[in-house]
Amino acid sequence: MTEQMADIGVIGLAVMGQNLVLNLSDHGHAVAVFNRTTARTKEFLAGPAMGRNIVGAHDLPGFVALLKKPRRVLLMIKAGPSVDMQIENLVPFLEPGDIIIDGGNSLYTDTERRWVELAQHGIHFVGVGISGGEDGARNGPSIMPGGEPAAWPIIKPMVTSIAADYHGEPCADWIGSGGAGHYVKMVHNGIEYGDMQVIAEAYDVMSRGLGMSASEIRPHFSAWNKGKLDSYLIEITADILGHTTNGIPTVDLILDAAGQKGTGKWTVIASMDEGMPVSLVAESVYARMVSALHAERQRAAEMLGGSVSLIVDDPVEVIDDLHDALYGSKIVSYAQGFMLFRAASEHFHWDLKPDVIASLWRAGCIIRSQFLGDITAAYRSNPDLENLLIDDYFASEITATLPGWRRTVARAAMSGIPVPAYAAALAFFDSYRARRLPANLIQAQRDYFGAHTYERVDRDRGEWFHTDWTGHGGDVTSGTYEA
Repeated sequence: MTEQMADIGVIGLAVMGQNLVLNLSDHGHAVAVFNRTTARTKEFLAGPAMGRNIVGAHDLPGFVALLKKPRRVLLMIKAGPSVDMQIENLVPFLEPGDIIIDGGNSLYTDTERRWVELAQHGIHFVGVGISGGEDGARNGPSIMPGGEPAAWPIIKPMVTSIAADYHGEPCADWIGSGGAGHYVKMVHNGIEYGDMQVIAEAYDVMSRGLGMSASEIRPHFSAWNKGKLDSYLIEITADILGHTTNGIPTVDLILDAAGQKGTGKWTVIASMDEGMPVSLVAESVYARMVSALHAERQRAAEMLGGSVSLIVDDPVEVIDDLHDALYGSKIVSYAQGFMLFRAASEHFHWDLKPDVIASLWRAGCIIRSQFLGDITAAYRSNPDLENLLIDDYFASEITATLPGWRRTVARAAMSGIPVPAYAAALAFFDSYRARRLPANLIQAQRDYFGAHTYERVDRDRGEWFHTDWTGHGGDVTSGTYEA
C-alpha cells in the first residue's frame, strides 16, 4: 500500500479492533492500523493481516500520512479518559473535514462534548455504537452512528458494507446528531441486561423450583428458540446448558456473581433524568448487584434460611407459564426502552426514529431476535405510536401472556425464588393500564407535611390547591408544583 492510500485508519488492536479491521478488509477497504504497543501492531500484521491490504504505522504522524483525505480514523479503545487522550494526541495531525469515529462504549454525554469540541477545529466527530461482540465485529455487527451529520455521507458506504445484513437491509443507519448513536447503544445494552435477566429467572425457576438439571432444562430453551422467543440469547442459553466440564454441566461450576461494565447503570440513570420508568432494566442491574454480594449472601442464607420450596404444580404447566412470563416481560422491557427513546429525542432534539432503531437490531447484535421484526413492523405501520403496549399486535400478545405470567410470579414468591424482572414488568403493566393509581394519597401526604399542593379531579389540570390539614398550617411552600 502506498502513502495516503488507506480508506480508513483504525487505532486499537484488541480483539474487537482486529476483527473490524479484517471485516473492513473483507469488503475491499484498504486499512491502516496503529496500536500504542508496537509489538501488538507487528504481531497483527505478521498474523491475521498477512497478505491483506492492511498496513501498520508505529507512530501517529506516520499513521495519519497513510490515510486518504478526508481522513477517517476509527478509535477502538477503552471508553473514558483514554479516548480524550487519544483525540488530543491525534488532532494536531488532522485537518478540517477529517473524521474521528469512536467505536467504543462511550457515555453519550462524553460523545456530545467531544462532538462540540472537535467542531471548533473543523473536525467531524462520530460516536458509533457497535453491537455483536467479537463475532459480530468480524462478520457483521449492528452499527448505530451519531454525531456530526456531515460525516455520514462520507462514511456511510463503508459502514453499511461491514454491517450485518437483514434480508437485504444493512443493520447500520444514521441515528442523529451529537451523542445520539451512543445513547441508542447504551439503551440497547440496558435492554440486553433485561433480556439476560428474564432468561436467568426462567432458568432459576426450572432449576431450583422444579429441581431440573441443566440437561433437562436445555430442550425447553431449544424449543422456545423455534417460536416467539427465537433470539440469539435464547439460542446460546441452550448451548450453554448443554456444555459439560469433566462430565459436569459447566454452568453449575460457574460462580453466581454477575459482572457489569456500566452501560446498564447508565441506562437507569438516563431513565431517571428523563422521567421514564425503565423498571425492568433497573431490576436487572440491581439483580447483578445483589449477585455480587456473594459472601454476604452465604452468611445471610445461614441466618435467614436460604432454601426454597419445590413447586408442586404440573411441570409442563409451570414451564408453559414461564414462557409467557418471559415473553410478557420482554414486551414490557422493549416498550419501556422505546418510551425512553421518545423522551430523549424530544429532550435532545435528536429526531430518533423508532422503526430505524428496531430495524438495526434485527441482526448482528446481541439482542437480535424475531421479536425485533415485529417491533420494526409496528413502528413502520405507525411512526407516531405512543407505546408498543397499545399497538394492536403487542396489546393482543401481552394480554394473552397474563394468566401464565401472574401464576409464575405467584409461584416464585411462594417458593422463595426471586423473579425481580418478571414482577417489576408485571407491576409496570398493571400500573400503565390503570385508570387510577394511589398517587392521590401520596399527593395528600406531600401537601400535609410540605404544603406542596395538588391538582383535583373536579377541576382543570394546571390548577393547584392546598389544604390546611391540621388547622394551623401556613401558606404553600412555593407557587409552582415540584415533582
